[in-house]
Order: sequence, then structure tokens, then C-alpha cells
Amino acid sequence: MSSLRPFRLTAWLAAPAAAALLLLAPAGQSHAQTQAAQATPAPAQSADPAPASPSQTTVAATSSEQRGVTTRAIDKVKQVARSAADIFSRVPCLPPKGGSKAMGSLPHVAGKLVAGKPVVIVAFGSSSTAGFGASSPEFNYPNRLAAQLRRHYPTADITVINAGVGGEDAPEMMKRLQTEVIDVHPDMVIWQVGTNAVLRNLDPGDTAKLVEDGIGRIQAAGGADIVLVDPQYSPAVNQRKESAGKMVHLLGRVAELRHVGIFPRFEVMRDWHENQSIPVESFVIADGLHMNDWGYACFAQLLGDDIIRSVGQIKLGVNVPADVRTYRPM
Repeated sequence: MSSLRPFRLTAWLAAPAAAALLLLAPAGQSHAQTQAAQATPAPAQSADPAPASPSQTTVAATSSEQRGVTTRAIDKVKQVARSAADIFSRVPCLPPKGGSKAMGSLPHVAGKLVAGKPVVIVAFGSSSTAGFGASSPEFNYPNRLAAQLRRHYPTADITVINAGVGGEDAPEMMKRLQTEVIDVHPDMVIWQVGTNAVLRNLDPGDTAKLVEDGIGRIQAAGGADIVLVDPQYSPAVNQRKESAGKMVHLLGRVAELRHVGIFPRFEVMRDWHENQSIPVESFVIADGLHMNDWGYACFAQLLGDDIIRSVGQIKLGVNVPADVRTYRPM
């Protein structure tokens, strides 16, 4: 671990803090105007000032209340900044080196962004999506991903819905696919699946078939962009190495056959440990299964990078047919 340099927080952290402070400032008042007003001496008061009118008293009370709200909001921004700094000061979030990964094009998301229309993303899955193991909801991967995309597309209206339910896998997810995914009319679905099937010793082939059927239903309902997320690399999953390997392979095969994207979480997390020499306990909590704050943050960061890159291809006019994969070094 001594060879790993601390991660330096840059614009990704400064941007939300600055935006929050800007929103808190009165409309039309610049930073320079605020400083000038603070620097201007207050006029001398008379020895016997006139009593304040009721309207003046109300304004003063309102101003005091607003200052209280502003102070609390600023404190919250600082608290989040400190928490984020602690997360990324452990180890840097780096993508795997020397490999290649597939990410399908995202024409629906790209089209909405180009047209200036709202974008809705549904994060569908189990406890990894719900955020079990994170110290706060703001540190689960859907919230991290939403923050990253909003930083990159500051004028876009982007909503990321967390539809994760702990303990579920494909059979349970299929029961709520219609109401929590299809009926929302999303532009993109990120489907994290397969881990609980491995832990329950379910047939990976059955899971793959259900996922393929689910993808077909989503595509038939409106053709949302879809990205699959395979199981995590963790001690609990690795105890069933053969089943995990089959699950990862079959989900990749389904993505290829159905022409959807896939984020190879297992490969990415294995690289953290085997090639980047990061101890497993640095990204997995004590239960040996769920990710911690750093694990969720890095997962979201790399997934967001892939989404931004894929959207960029479409926005730049690169015609990527739905049945053609985009392979690139990670």
C-alpha cells in the first residue's frame, strides 16, 4: 500500500460545493458585490434610534432565519467534502490496465442530452444497488453516479432512481420489472444481477435466461439503453468460484446476444486486488460480500466514465450501430 499515492480531490469535489454556495447567494448578487457589501462600514446609528416597524422586524427575522438555513447548508457541504476526502485519500481509483471491455452505445441517453430533454436512469438490482455497506445513502453507487453525471452535464436534468432491493436476484426482480422499471419509461437501465444466484447455488443458466427475457421486455417497451453489471469480486463470491465464473461468462454472452452494454464488475474488482495490490478489506466490508464507501465510489466513477464516453461518441456524430460493440482499453 505504500506505493499508492493519495488521491487528490479536484474539480469533482469543488464543483458541487461551489454550486451549493452559488445557489445559496441572493439572485443577482455576485461574489464581488457580496465582499464589497461586507467591507463597507455601517452608517453610524443615532443615540435614540426610531423603533423598528413591524415590517422591518419581519424582514430582520426572515433574514436571520435565512442565515441559519444558509449556515446549515454550508456546513452540510463541508461535511460531505470531508467525508469524500476521507474516502478517496485511502487509495486512488484507477481503471484496470492492459485489458479491454465492452460498452454498447447509448443512443437514447445521448439523444435526450443533445435535445436538452430530461434523462431518467433506473439502477435495478439487489443490495449492491440499494447500497448495503455504505456509511450513508449519499455514498451508494446510484447517488455517486448521479452526482458525477450532473457534474459532467451541468445543464441537464438527470434523475437516477435507485430500484435496488437487498437479497433479490433475477426471479424476484422479474416480478417487479414492470412496475419499477418499464412503467417508469427510463432512458437507461443499469441492471446489477447474479450475485445472490451464485450464493444460493442457483443454476447460472436459469439466471441468464431470465435476464435475457427481462432485457427483451425492456427493449420491446421502449428500447431503453441497457447496461448489465455482473457479480462482485469478493471472498463470499469467490468461495463459489466455478459458479461465479459461469455467471460472469453467461451474462457477458447475454449482453452480446441482446446488443446491450455490460460493466464487468468482477473483472474490475479483481484487478483492484490482483494487479493494483489493494487489500480486499479496502473495498469490501467485514461480511466479505458487500462493498464499502470506497468500493461503491470507485465502481460508480468507472461506470460513469464509461457512460460519458459512450454518450460522447453519439454526440460527436460517431455512428455506432446497436449491434456493434465499442472496445477500448480501460
